[in-house]
Amino acid sequence: MTARTAPTPVPLPGRRPFPFLTWVRSRLLARWYDRHVQRSDLREIDDHLLRDLGLTPQDVRRECAKSFWQA
Repeated sequence: MTARTAPTPVPLPGRRPFPFLTWVRSRLLARWYDRHVQRSDLREIDDHLLRDLGLTPQDVRRECAKSFWQA
């Protein structure tokens, strides 16, 4: 008895296999990078400007302690 194998799918020329997944992954990485940059910028704001924004230093510490993937 011989083993039967499934035919190997041939990709279409000029077409990526999962363009939606590639787009989602790039958007996710961009969002994570934006959070990282925003939190590092927030860390640099002085107390006077924080009061104008309605934030306390404790709020800033709590936000900056989050990892980049946490909203």
